[in-house]
Amino acid sequence: MEHLVDAQLPGLPPIPSKAMAFETSSDLSPDEFDSDPEPELEDTIVTRAGSVIHTTDSYLPTEPVDDADDNDFDDDASDIDSLIIDSMEELRDESLKGGPNTCTLEEAGYYRRLLRSIGPQEFCAQTVESGSVTARKLLTAFGIRPPEYLVESNASDEEYYPFLSLAISRELSKRLKLTNYNTVDDAVELIKKSKNIIVLTGAGISTSLGIPDFRSKNTGLYDQLAHLGLNDPQEVFDIHTFRRDPTIFFSVAKDILPSTKRFTPTHAFIRLLQDKGKLLTNYSQNIDNIEAAAGILPEKLIQCHGSFATASCVECHYKVPGETIYDDIKAGRIPNCERCTSLLQAEKRPRKRKRSRNGQDKKRRRGASGYSTDDDESDDVPQAGVMKPDITFFGEALPDTFSDRLTGHDRDLVDLVIVIGTSLKVAPVSEVVPYLPANIPQMYISMQPVTHVNFDIDLLGECDVVVAEICRRAGWDLKHSMVGDNKLIGIKPQEGFPSRHIFTSLKIEKEASTEPKIRTEDSAETRKSNGVHGPKKRTPPTEMKNEVFEKELEIR
Repeated sequence: MEHLVDAQLPGLPPIPSKAMAFETSSDLSPDEFDSDPEPELEDTIVTRAGSVIHTTDSYLPTEPVDDADDNDFDDDASDIDSLIIDSMEELRDESLKGGPNTCTLEEAGYYRRLLRSIGPQEFCAQTVESGSVTARKLLTAFGIRPPEYLVESNASDEEYYPFLSLAISRELSKRLKLTNYNTVDDAVELIKKSKNIIVLTGAGISTSLGIPDFRSKNTGLYDQLAHLGLNDPQEVFDIHTFRRDPTIFFSVAKDILPSTKRFTPTHAFIRLLQDKGKLLTNYSQNIDNIEAAAGILPEKLIQCHGSFATASCVECHYKVPGETIYDDIKAGRIPNCERCTSLLQAEKRPRKRKRSRNGQDKKRRRGASGYSTDDDESDDVPQAGVMKPDITFFGEALPDTFSDRLTGHDRDLVDLVIVIGTSLKVAPVSEVVPYLPANIPQMYISMQPVTHVNFDIDLLGECDVVVAEICRRAGWDLKHSMVGDNKLIGIKPQEGFPSRHIFTSLKIEKEASTEPKIRTEDSAETRKSNGVHGPKKRTPPTEMKNEVFEKELEIR
C-alpha cells in the first residue's frame, strides 16, 4: 500500500527521499527489484523481565542486563517470542479508521514507508522514543490489534514494546509490492504471457462442492468441532492426539472424506493452465485429492499436506489405496491393518481383552464418536495397527517432495505466483510465497485479503467466479458445467486499494415481463461505472443455462 501515501500528511515530518539504512523499493520495476531486498534481522533477545524484546540493533529502549545472566534468557527467547506471537491478533487495513489509539489508513502507510526509509533504530527514535506516537497506536500501523489484556489493564506504553518489536520485524520481512501491476487486465496479461506458473491452493477452491474450509467463522470445519471439547480444534489433526485416541479423528473423517469425482471451475482453471503448458507446479494444501479428479498430472502436483489417496498402518507402515478404508470410515469403524491382522492370525496368538482382577471383563469406553476401544493397551496383547489416511498431521514432517521441488526446481524457474483459496496461516506452506524471488509477480484470489503478505494484485470473491472472468477476458474456453455462458460479473476496486478488486456474480430476477431484470441498472453509462461485464443484451429466461451454478454463486 506504499503507493497510496505519497502525499505528505499534515502534522507528520516528511519522509527522507533517500534511505539511510533500508532503501525503499516501492517504485522499483521488476527488472530493478533486488531478489532479496529485505534486511536480515538478527535473532531476538529479551530482557530478564520479559518487558522488552529487541534485535541486536537495539532499536527499542532496554534496561541493562548483566553479561553473566545472558545464558539465562537466551534459551527462553524463542519461547517468549512464541507466546507473544500467539497473542497477536491481526487488524485489517480496512479497519484503520483513526482515533487516539488507532492509525488511519493514510497514517499507517506513512509509518510503513518511514520504517523502510530510515531503518528500525531511527524509526523508533523518531516515533515512540520522541513521544510523537504511542507504541500502542503504532502497533495498528503494522496490522496488529493491541492485546485486549493490556488494554483492559490500562498497561503502560512500554508494555506494548515486545509486540511492536515483532511487528516491525515482520513488516521489514515482507516482500514489497510491484507497483506496475494493479488492474484486473494486468492480472490477465500476466497469466497469458507467463510460462512457469506456481499455483498454491487451499480449501477455498473446493467449497462450491459443499466441502467446508477450515477457518471460516461458523461454517468452517474447526468451528463445527466445538462439540468435541478439545482445547484447540486443530488437535483433530495432531499426530500425538491420533496415536492416543484415533476415535477423535475418525469421528470427523467421514465428513471430510472425498465423496465425489466432481471438481470445481477453479480446479478446471488449473487444469487449463496445465493444458496450455503454463503450469509449473500446483502446491495444494487440500487433502480431498480432487486435483487428481480434475486431471492434474502427478508430476505437476505437490500435495503438501498429503491426501486420502492412500493410507498407511501406524505400526508396520503397510500402504494401501485410500479407497480400501472408505467403507470402514463411512460405517463408523476404525480401519485396522490387514497385514498386521494376518500376521497375528498366523502366529495363532489369542487377541482377547485383558481381564480385571476380579475375573470380569473390563468395561469398554466410548471414544469421541462412539467407537469402542480398550481402556489400556498391553505389550503382551498384540493388536493390529490402525490405518491412517496419508494426511500430514500437525507434528509430522511434510513429504520430502515438497522442499525438494520448491528449492531444487521451482524457485529458479517460476515467473508468476497465483495463490487461491487459502489464508496462508499454516507453516511451512505459508512460507512458500516469501521464499520465492521478490521480483516475481504475485496475485491472490480469495474471499478476503490477507495482511501478512503484500500481493501485487488481489482478486476478491468466490474463486470460481474470479477464474471464470479471467478466462473470459483472456479469450480462453473454461469448459465446466458450473460456468454459464451468460453470467454477468460485477467488478469494482476496493476503496483505498487500487490493486484490490471485488468480484460479484450479479443476480438476475424474473419479472412478469418476458425478460429478466438485473439488479444493477442496465444503461451503458451505469454499467460501465459499476464495472459490469458481460453481454449487453438481456438473455431471455428460456436461454438461461447452468441454473444450479447461478443459484450457488448469486449474491446472497
